[in-house]
Amino acid sequence: MSYRDFTFSDIEGKLGLTLETISLFPNVEPIAPRPEFLRTLTRGAAFAQGIDTEKARSEFVIAPLLLEFLGLRNDQNAIFSGIEFNIDPAVGLNGYCDFLITRSPRLLIVTAPIVAVAEAKNDNVNTGLGQCVATMRAAWLFNTAKGAPVSQVYGATTTGAHWKFLRLRDTMVSIDRDDYYLADIGRILGILQYMVETA
Repeated sequence: MSYRDFTFSDIEGKLGLTLETISLFPNVEPIAPRPEFLRTLTRGAAFAQGIDTEKARSEFVIAPLLLEFLGLRNDQNAIFSGIEFNIDPAVGLNGYCDFLITRSPRLLIVTAPIVAVAEAKNDNVNTGLGQCVATMRAAWLFNTAKGAPVSQVYGATTTGAHWKFLRLRDTMVSIDRDDYYLADIGRILGILQYMVETA
């Protein structure tokens, strides 16, 4: 078993986590994207829609959006893409992660604490909820083992055009009742900023 094998129904039974649905970001202010980034993102979204694969969405929409976010933070954080992240294979917390965001700007090796994870999906964000929570739990355990615990680890499952956010605090998983879409890119950037600043 690995991260990608976790389903939403596995979260409580296999990981011992509790679930709730709340509004996570009711007061987060949007961040205005740069016009040149919007042009690039619009072009990338058209490519991703035409190709219609998870990899295309990840490369042409999600990664550019995360890089823009990193630039807005003056590269204070690091983003890792497609890395192997084996934390506890005995319970299935192993495999590859689409994106990890760390508090440290250090590259080459993942440095604790990990403050957020993101999973790319091709057509339905809900199919990635189990995988995302499993990766968030692994990040929580990684941070603790490295002596860099945080109060919460955030997650996102996204098709690029559609975003669903989550938060893990100890054993409580909070799923945002609100969904966000690429048409409201400023709100997504604001949430990403809030996530790394409050984890």
